[in-house]
Amino acid sequence: MAEVVLKSVNKMYGNVQAVKDVDLHVRDKEFMVFVGPSGCGKTTTLRMIAGLEEITSGDIYIGERLVNELPPMDRDIAMVFQNYALYPHKSVYDNMAFGLRMRKFPKPEIEKRVKDAADILDIEMLLHRKPRQLSGGQRQRVALGRAIVRHPQLFLFDEPLSNLDAKLRVQMRVELKRLHERLETTAVYVTHDQVEAMTLGDRVVVMKDGLVQQVGEPLELYNQPKNKFVAGFIGSPAMNFVEISIAAESGGLWANNAAFQIKVPPAKLEALRPKVGKQVTLGIRPEALQIANGSTPVESSFQASVEVIEPLGSEILLNVRCGTNDMVARVDPSIRVKLHENIRLALDPARLQFFDSDCELAL
Repeated sequence: MAEVVLKSVNKMYGNVQAVKDVDLHVRDKEFMVFVGPSGCGKTTTLRMIAGLEEITSGDIYIGERLVNELPPMDRDIAMVFQNYALYPHKSVYDNMAFGLRMRKFPKPEIEKRVKDAADILDIEMLLHRKPRQLSGGQRQRVALGRAIVRHPQLFLFDEPLSNLDAKLRVQMRVELKRLHERLETTAVYVTHDQVEAMTLGDRVVVMKDGLVQQVGEPLELYNQPKNKFVAGFIGSPAMNFVEISIAAESGGLWANNAAFQIKVPPAKLEALRPKVGKQVTLGIRPEALQIANGSTPVESSFQASVEVIEPLGSEILLNVRCGTNDMVARVDPSIRVKLHENIRLALDPARLQFFDSDCELAL
C-alpha cells in the first residue's frame, strides 16, 4: 500500500506561512496533481512529502509509516525534477543505474532493472549516450527511467514537463499517463499548468496562498467549482466573470447588468433568493456562449461587439465587449463574423455559475 496522508501540515519560513493546514489523502495507485499559481505552496508541499523540506507542524504518512523524521532516502520514493538533474559526465545507463549502485544492488539486478525501464520508455538505443547528446524529451525519459528502476512506493514529479516545447509536452503527458497505468504506482505531480492537471490527474488539488481551495476529479472542478478562484483557474480560456445584481420580477429572478438582463435558471432560484437586491458575480464558460439564432429566447441572450477574432481551426474564440464587460466566446469554426460587428450571443442557462461577491464562494 502506498497511500499518502497529510494531517494538518503547515510550513513556516520565518513569519511567512507557505502552507496552511493541509489535510489530504492520496489513495493507493492514484495520480494526484497539485496545481496553482506560482507561490501557492504546491512545490513546498511536494518537498515536504519527499523530506526535502522540514514540516513546521502536522504529520505525513507514506503507507503505514509516519515519515516526519525520516530522511528522503528512507521514504521509498523517487522524484523527477524540472531540470532532470542528470550527471553530465555519465552515460544514460550509468545515470539510471547510479542510485541502485549506491544501494549496493547486485550487478545482474541493476542490469535487469535498467534494461526493463529502458524498454518501457523506448530508450534502449540511448543507453551509451551522454546527456548532452540527447534532446529535451529524451533527457526527460532518462530522468523517468532513473526513477522507475528504484521500484518505489511513490513517485513525486516537480513540474517535469515545463522545459519542453508545446508539442512535446502533449506527447509526454500521454506517455506519463500510460506509464502510470502500467506501473500501478501512487504518484503526486506538481504543475502550474491547469491543462496538464486536468489531463493527467485522477484527482486534482487546487491551491492558492498556501491553502487547499478544492480537491476533486477534473470535471468536478470544472463543472462544480467551490469558489471563484477555482472557477477562474480551471479552464482555458478562463471563465468570464460579470458583476450583476439579482432582482425579483414577473414571478422569477433576474440577473441584471447595465448591458443585459438574464433570467435565472430554475436550479439556481433557491440559492439566489436571499441575494435579491444584492450584488453577485456571474460566471459564464466561453463554450456556454454561442451566436444566437431566431429561436433564441430574449431572456437568455444579449448584444455584444466583436473586439478580437482568434481562429484556432477546430474552434473560433471571439473576444467581445458587452457594455463595460469583456468576455470570450468559444464558437463553431464555421461561424463568420467581422471585427467590430454587433452580434447577439446566446448563453446556456444551465451552465451559469453564481458566486458571492464578498466571500467568492459558489452559490
